[in-house]
Amino acid sequence: MSERLQPGDTAPAFTLSDADGNEVSLAGHAGRKVIVYFYPAALTPGCTKQACDFTDNLDLLAGAGYDVIGVSPDKPEKLAKFREKESLKVTLAADPDKSVLTAYGAFGEKKLYGKVVTGVIRSTVVVDEQGKVEHAWYNVKATGHVAKLIRDLGV
Repeated sequence: MSERLQPGDTAPAFTLSDADGNEVSLAGHAGRKVIVYFYPAALTPGCTKQACDFTDNLDLLAGAGYDVIGVSPDKPEKLAKFREKESLKVTLAADPDKSVLTAYGAFGEKKLYGKVVTGVIRSTVVVDEQGKVEHAWYNVKATGHVAKLIRDLGV
């Protein structure tokens, strides 16, 4: 099981493909705060709600200096369908080998309907302008998480 990140940790560097096959990297956002959120699967009800919540609040978050990147194990083609179907404006990144999910502690054992399974742990990590973890939340709920995040960040 991967280690969960703690505030003050250096955020693991990554470069992934977005929905269009272009590279998205943490380094590409240097000097800005980045909200990296991890979700299990595009085009599922909970993940759709969460992605739509981030899209609806993107201007508010951007105005407060935050970029948003959603990461899932889906392939870029599925992310493109997800973006088009739901009119998403957040950057979606593909991590099919789960290396970034694992590095961020967002892949491992979790409880699902009372059973212990291995999979994506719905998580959100806020990275500061220097690439350090400012906040890390694990096992977050899909619904209401973005509103709570905005409150917690004081946006």
